[in-house]
Amino acid sequence: MKRKNQRTKLLVLAAGLAGVLILIYALGLLIPEKAVEGSFLEAGRPPCLSHPFGTDALGRDLLARTLKGLSVSITVGIVASGVSAGIALLVGIASAMGSRQVDAAVNWIIDLVMGIPHTVLILLISFALGRGMTGLLAGIAATHWCSLARLVRGEVLQQRSRPYIMVSRRLGKSGGWILLHHLFPHLGPQFLAGLVLLFPHAILHEASVSFLGYGLPPEQPAIGIILSESMRYLSAGMWWPAVLPGAALLGVVLLMDRLGEQLRRVLDPVTAQE
Repeated sequence: MKRKNQRTKLLVLAAGLAGVLILIYALGLLIPEKAVEGSFLEAGRPPCLSHPFGTDALGRDLLARTLKGLSVSITVGIVASGVSAGIALLVGIASAMGSRQVDAAVNWIIDLVMGIPHTVLILLISFALGRGMTGLLAGIAATHWCSLARLVRGEVLQQRSRPYIMVSRRLGKSGGWILLHHLFPHLGPQFLAGLVLLFPHAILHEASVSFLGYGLPPEQPAIGIILSESMRYLSAGMWWPAVLPGAALLGVVLLMDRLGEQLRRVLDPVTAQE
């Protein structure tokens, strides 16, 4: 039997992981609001067949709330990581292809942002913009671009000294042409893998900031809010509102991290052909 190529195996695994995440996201969107309404007759029920994740103190089904919360987290992760990766790409290219003064200024800004704990900076930005979804997205997007920007900068600096870049310059090609036809195709795999790997960080910071009360509004079914509410009832023996939604969030983060790792291996010619 002919052995399958490693790249094919990695692609199948990446597609499977992406399918699971899409399914979770779709289920969260399709659940009607009626399914998460409270009922005091059902309040505080432990996990059972009718409520696999149990119910909270208001009688709301925790599985439905968790799926809805995960869909919100995935939405925040997609938007915030996309904006942050776009900033990283522009800043990294500008730093590598600009003057020494521009490069020094960009590196100073990166050092400044990375020197402040992400959670603290997200809290400050979110609070300054009035909390809510807008402030949360702005805070996450403004704090997660630095590492990817440095990676892009290093790749551009490395490629600028390549012979084919020097030949293009000798032939009179402009910097924009070289960027579009030579650098962007080379940066594509690293950028895509970096974008996917930003996603878990964005989700975890969204949950942590919402848990502290500076992110999404309390009426929105977000995982951070569910965990925050569950803290009041842990001493009463209600462990499931904290453990099961938290485990679901951790599972999504690990799935996304695994997906990013698989994409990195697929896009790397060395590891893809092992």
